[in-house]
Amino acid sequence: MSISPFDSALYHDLFTDRETAKLFTDSAEIRALLLVEGALAKAQGALGIIPAEAGDAIHRASLEVQIDPSALSAATGQNAVPVPALVAAFRAEIGDREAAQYVHWGATSQDIIDTGLILRLRQVLARMEGEISRLCKALAGHAGRHAETPMAGRTYGQRATPTSFGMVAAGWGHPFLAHLDRLDQLRPRLLTISLSGAAGTGAALGTDLPALRDALAKALGLAAPHASWHSQRDRIAELAGWLALVAGSAGKLGEDLVLLTQTEIAEISLGSAGASSTMPQKQNPVGPSVLVALARHVAALNTAMQGAMLHRQERDGAAWLGEWLSLPPMVAGAAKALALAADLAETLTPDTARMASNIADPLDLIHAEAYSFLLAERISRPEAQNRIKGLCAEAQTSGTPLGNLLARDFPDLDLAAARDPRRALGHAPAEARAYVEAAKQRFS
Repeated sequence: MSISPFDSALYHDLFTDRETAKLFTDSAEIRALLLVEGALAKAQGALGIIPAEAGDAIHRASLEVQIDPSALSAATGQNAVPVPALVAAFRAEIGDREAAQYVHWGATSQDIIDTGLILRLRQVLARMEGEISRLCKALAGHAGRHAETPMAGRTYGQRATPTSFGMVAAGWGHPFLAHLDRLDQLRPRLLTISLSGAAGTGAALGTDLPALRDALAKALGLAAPHASWHSQRDRIAELAGWLALVAGSAGKLGEDLVLLTQTEIAEISLGSAGASSTMPQKQNPVGPSVLVALARHVAALNTAMQGAMLHRQERDGAAWLGEWLSLPPMVAGAAKALALAADLAETLTPDTARMASNIADPLDLIHAEAYSFLLAERISRPEAQNRIKGLCAEAQTSGTPLGNLLARDFPDLDLAAARDPRRALGHAPAEARAYVEAAKQRFS
C-alpha cells in the first residue's frame, strides 16, 4: 500500500474524488502559486510599486510558463517551502532580466503559498457544495415518498418503536442543510488573500498596503484581509472543523446503511455493492463502509489541524508544515465522502415489505410503549409502566405475544390503534415533510 491511499493508482477510486484530486497535484499547486505571483506583480505595477511594464511582463509570463515540480524538489527539501526555487525558475523563464528582478517583490513565501491554497480551496468548496445539493435532493425524494412508510426505529441496536423511512432519510439530510449554512458563513472568512511580507508588517510592499491588498484580492476574485493572518490560523482551522462535520454526517449515513443492509435486517438495498473473493453470495456494503472509514480518518486529522492553530510568534514552520500534512487528505476525504454519499442516496432502494415484516415482531414488543400509554388511561402512569414491563418479561419467557397478554389482563382495552404502525408514527411524517420543504426552499 502506498503512503497515501489518496494518491495511490491502486486505491484512487476507493478513497478519492477525481475532480478534487486534480486540485491537489504538484502541478496544480505550482500553477496556483504562479497565478498569485503574476497577479501580485501586475497590481504592484498598476500602483507604481514596480515598473508597470515589468508587472505586465511578469503577469503574462505567469499565465504561460511551465515549471516542472520535480525540478524544485531538492531546494524545497532544503528550504521547507517551494517558493524560493519557484521564483528562481520563474525568473529564468521570463526572458527579460529587467522585469524578472521584480518577481515576488516584497512578498514572503507564506503570502504566495497561503493565497495559492485559498484559490484551490475556492474550487473545492464549489464542488463540495454541488455534491451536498445532490445528496440533499436525493434524500428529500426518499423523505417525501416514504414519509408514512413504517419501519422499526432502533435504539442501542434494539427495536424500539415504529418510525418512518421518510423520517430516517430526513435525519440523514438535515445536517447537510446546516453544513451549507455554515459554509455560507465560512466562505467570506476563508476566501481571503494573504499579503503581509516577511514578518507580517508589509514593510517592503510599499506605502499603501491596504490598496495593494485590495488590488490583488480583486484580481484573484478573493477578499482582502483586514490584518496579517500568517500566524492567525482560525480560518484554516474553521475549514478543517467544517470538513470534519461534513465527513461525520456522511459517516452517520454510512453506519446506518451498513446496519440496514445486514442480511438479518435487509431493509435497504444498494445500487452497487462489493464482491467477495471467495463467497459468491456476498453483496458487501463497500460504499457505506468507506463513508465510515473516511469520517474517522478526517476526524483524526482534524485534531492535528486544531493543534496547528498554535503558530508561534509571527510564523511557525512546524505548525505550518503540520497543516500541509493534514489539510489535503482532509479535503480529499470529505470530498469523496460527499460524492459517495450522494451516489448512495440516489441509488439505494428501501424494501418496504421487509420494513413491515421487521415491525411485525412475533412477540409484539415493539408496541410496548404505546400499550403503556394506553393502559395509563386506566391506571397511573408508573403503575402502567410496571405492568407492561412485567408483561414484556412474561412474553419473552412464555412466547405469548405482549398484546395477547395485555388483552388477557385488561380485556376491555381496544388495542387496535396501538398495534397499527402507521398510527404509532407520531410526528415522523411531519418531520419528513418538513425536511422536504426545507430542501425545496434551499435549492429552489
